[in-house]
Amino acid sequence: MIRIALVDDQPLFRGGIAMIIDSMPDMTVVAQESSALRLAAVVRASRPDVVLIDVRMPGIDGITATTDLLAEMREQAPRVLVLTTFDEDEAAARAIEAGASGFVLKDAQPEFLLAAIRAIVDGSQVVAASATRQLFERHRRRAGAPGPEYAALTAREREILELAARGLSNAEIAAAETLSEATVKTHISRILTKLSVRDRVQLVVYAYDHGLV
Repeated sequence: MIRIALVDDQPLFRGGIAMIIDSMPDMTVVAQESSALRLAAVVRASRPDVVLIDVRMPGIDGITATTDLLAEMREQAPRVLVLTTFDEDEAAARAIEAGASGFVLKDAQPEFLLAAIRAIVDGSQVVAASATRQLFERHRRRAGAPGPEYAALTAREREILELAARGLSNAEIAAAETLSEATVKTHISRILTKLSVRDRVQLVVYAYDHGLV
């Protein structure tokens, strides 16, 4: 069962999302908050796997709250999925830079939101990979050549890193590299560990920052 905390200052929107999530057999809403001010306390009390948080809220915005949460809880932090709108591209990019696992437009179809939640929990694919790359092409500057952490990757791991950063799924990488999906998943896990990144969205950010894609 995927445990989800909702943080949005619009009660009607928040309630609607909660109804959709609770109608799923593999998901449940464990907390609802109208403000991000108590985000860390809510997360510690409800222990969600995923936090859905709006970018813009009074008091403290979703980006700042995400940054603070991940800095405080580190490895124990849940995945964060940011809710945004079409006119908040830069905010979405900043949220991913802060450590969010992805973003979903607030007017997305319910099926897409549910799939995004399952995806970031599973860690098997990047949420909106192409959109993530486009955002960073517009709003970020490259950080330069990769460091010793990249040198620690094997040749096969570097190939898989590039394919994953381009948005290929495990199945597509397996076909391209003539490997099993289980082997690809193992390689991805090792790459994330060696690069000290949380998930595949952060892997995209790393690859873009260092000119690998």
